Amino acid sequence: MSALTEIPLSTLRGEEATLGQFGGPVLVVNVASKCGLTPQYTGLEKIAEDYRDRGLTVVGVPCNQFMGQEPGTAEEIETFCSTTYGVTFPLLEKTDVNGENRHPLYTELTKAQDADGEAGDVQWNFEKFLVDADGTVVRRFRPRTEPDAPEVIAAIEDVLGD
Repeated sequence: MSALTEIPLSTLRGEEATLGQFGGPVLVVNVASKCGLTPQYTGLEKIAEDYRDRGLTVVGVPCNQFMGQEPGTAEEIETFCSTTYGVTFPLLEKTDVNGENRHPLYTELTKAQDADGEAGDVQWNFEKFLVDADGTVVRRFRPRTEPDAPEVIAAIEDVLGD
């Protein structure tokens, strides 16, 4: 286990959490309710459902840093996600993913490189990080990569193995 799996987190409901408690690979995605990419919730929920029994957990991280596209309260975010997209995967509290108040989780995640070899700040809502059960970031997908894109599915299959 790496330090990444033990970073203290808080759920949207205020419960303490860590990535390690999910017991397997995690797809961490910064999310927003009022973004052009918000329909990606549909694909994320499908991945959560399709791979839950094989140990993958999708974790949504609401973030309001990109043009104020996640302005709601915890209750508003939870209601929107469940009623509009049927989201059943865990959501963390609203979090900064960039800047001086960047959450320690994202301090670690943003060290990972994308397919072009670029690390650093999250570009926009719906950037995806696939973290294996040991806490290693195995792939980083930029926001416009759909959750069901072949490269995302292949990476998930690889990290899950047999």
